[in-house]
Amino acid sequence: MAIALARWNIDEYHQMIATGLLEERHLELLQGDIVEMPPEGPEHAYLGTRTDKYLTRLLGDRAEVRQSHPITLSDHSEPEPDIAIVRPLGGEYRYRHPNAEEVFWLIEYANTSLAKDTDIKRKIYAENGIPEYWIADLQQHRLLIFRNPQSQELTAKSSGL
Repeated sequence: MAIALARWNIDEYHQMIATGLLEERHLELLQGDIVEMPPEGPEHAYLGTRTDKYLTRLLGDRAEVRQSHPITLSDHSEPEPDIAIVRPLGGEYRYRHPNAEEVFWLIEYANTSLAKDTDIKRKIYAENGIPEYWIADLQQHRLLIFRNPQSQELTAKSSGL
């Protein structure tokens, strides 16, 4: 007997959030599945804060740097990348999250989430045409760079993370 899993869409997910059903849980919607996110360790938090500050200074008004906030990519995916560099649309994001066409670049810090970040998240980002996706692998101290999402090309770079 096959087991059928319930898949959720963005509207259903937002309704659960609005009712408080998912309160105090760190979750994201990935391909219709509500996925619990692991807590951030100190290194993850430190690097995220440093990267946010650096990119905000570097990019100025040319882009908005969002740290650990949702992006809406399809009717069934609303991930929360650690860093999202998006078009600066001012107050527009008060009423909705950025969508795929507004994302320039995404960064994830992976300690215990490397498998999820290199598999399901990479595929979601590629399917939605995200032009640049980086994963900082905190365990191996390397940077994985994904460009050209249609071919899902991978460039691995060593780094002194």
